[in-house]
Amino acid sequence: MAEFKNPNQQGGQDSSSLLVFTLIFVVVLIGMEYFRPKPAPTAPAAQPQSAAPAASTAGAPSTTMASLPAKAAGSAATAPTLAATAETTTTVENSLYRITFNNRGARVTSWILKDYTDENGQPLDLVNAQAAQSFGYPMSLYTYDANLRTQLSQALYVPSATGSLTAPVQVSFTYAAGGLEVKKTFHFDSSYVLHADVSVTMNGAPVEALLTWPSGFGDQHAGTGSTRGMSSYLAQLDTFSNGKADSVAAKKVSGGGTQNGPFDWAGVSDLYFAAIFLPDAPSQSTLVSLSNILPATTGDAAARLKNGIPILGAAVGAASGATSLRIFVGPKQLGLLHQIHAMAADGKTTGPDLVPIVHYGMWSFLAKPLFYALRWMHNHIVANWGWAILLFTVLITLAMLPTRITMMKSSIKMQRVQPQMNAIKEKYKKYKFDDPRKRDMNLEIQQLYRDEGINMFGGCLPMLIQFPLIFAFYAMLENAIELRHAHWFWLHDLSAPDPYHILPILMVVSQFAFQLFTPTPGVDADQQNMMAFTMPLFSGFITWHYASGLALYWACSNLIGIFMQLGINRTSLGKELRAIQAKRAAKKQGKPALARR
Repeated sequence: MAEFKNPNQQGGQDSSSLLVFTLIFVVVLIGMEYFRPKPAPTAPAAQPQSAAPAASTAGAPSTTMASLPAKAAGSAATAPTLAATAETTTTVENSLYRITFNNRGARVTSWILKDYTDENGQPLDLVNAQAAQSFGYPMSLYTYDANLRTQLSQALYVPSATGSLTAPVQVSFTYAAGGLEVKKTFHFDSSYVLHADVSVTMNGAPVEALLTWPSGFGDQHAGTGSTRGMSSYLAQLDTFSNGKADSVAAKKVSGGGTQNGPFDWAGVSDLYFAAIFLPDAPSQSTLVSLSNILPATTGDAAARLKNGIPILGAAVGAASGATSLRIFVGPKQLGLLHQIHAMAADGKTTGPDLVPIVHYGMWSFLAKPLFYALRWMHNHIVANWGWAILLFTVLITLAMLPTRITMMKSSIKMQRVQPQMNAIKEKYKKYKFDDPRKRDMNLEIQQLYRDEGINMFGGCLPMLIQFPLIFAFYAMLENAIELRHAHWFWLHDLSAPDPYHILPILMVVSQFAFQLFTPTPGVDADQQNMMAFTMPLFSGFITWHYASGLALYWACSNLIGIFMQLGINRTSLGKELRAIQAKRAAKKQGKPALARR
């Protein structure tokens, strides 16, 4: 990602030129001061009221309005002070969320998603309360002037409405003091997307003030997080610019870095949730990345996250000072993200959608179709994600049966030509490894394979297919928010590890049995024994720590594979393979061969 730079930090000029201009400027100032007429003395101007004055007497309005006396500075008397006298809250809700604003800073203190729960089964609040206290609350304003930034976040704004409101609705917050005038207006409808208009001026001149989501998400916390491992702490900065989507991991994001647009959309996300800004004028947009560390001080999180939890934020707005944009705050659900589009050049919402914020890695070309197929089964056949995974596993395993038979046929052909291969190797064994004539040996073996119709990769075809499927399935399960807190028997979250480790143990046992019943006559016995133990242990280690949905898929696949292999072993193909394997083992031990049945 391009390096971020603060546009307010301008490069220096040549020192000698700077000195000359400074001297000229000083001379001009002295001359103007000496020759200008002395004004008549005037009465001192009245001091503006505090942004947060003490509570007024009973029956007084909740806002204060004052202006400078007319004698003070003529037209300067139009600069008002507009501020609330006490903190108030405004809550807006629809069927998807409940958002609570506090008029101090006109910022959000709670953003409840009604369809999602936290690890304690309570409604999920996307505002990370612990991080927000340190790094700022959503919908606060970011400016390059730190003092102004503090004033904007601490001022008591005057809300257009208080109490509980139901969308569709519009809520505004206004504040004015000492020539500073601020107005935030939010429009809410029935979706996860809301619209915001922000205007900040100082003595009538626009001030660049960006709308922020500064402090991560509510499912990123410094607690134990033992059921989900590290997935809750993943964070990234997401952007779409010049026709290309980009995501930057938390460790590569610099806090306070600035990048000018165009941005079709920009924001932050963790594994399951996102806060994305979609400017009405992408070409005029500016992005400031915010990066902080939240210390992990409790439970096993402190042991695993010694450097703390990365908390990312983003501030987006227009360089002109007047910001108008949409904001999506919600789940990274593919079907939903497909429906949310950026603003196109013609002013219509037909720009790029938000799907790129979901990442499947290098297996995206497999993971997406797998998820769509799994979701179809869940929506149309069985309304439980665990059973949908099992049904999906059965279909995939059956679909792979022809590759298993192809592997066995290829293995038999390899064993039938083994004597010819040994003769070719014997013919060339007197030559050293780097002797050019060794190439002739390889050519003869390849010709033998062609004559006998042998595919040298046929024996490993199922593995070449199965492992990409496993990795794609894992990537799909890890990113599918639909599996978050999805139940299946003793599993309360298919996106988290099995709390009782039943599936990983079943995974190890089933994979060991599967390898035991699968004849591999072309593999050395010592290598076969090593693989029989190392592969199940490796698979068990993976499923021990990752999503139980993956362990469910893998264990089910092994169990189905065992029954399929037992059936194949009873066919003539299976009997011939086992006979060859028994013959090779007996020959190595110097005993007569007896094929197992």
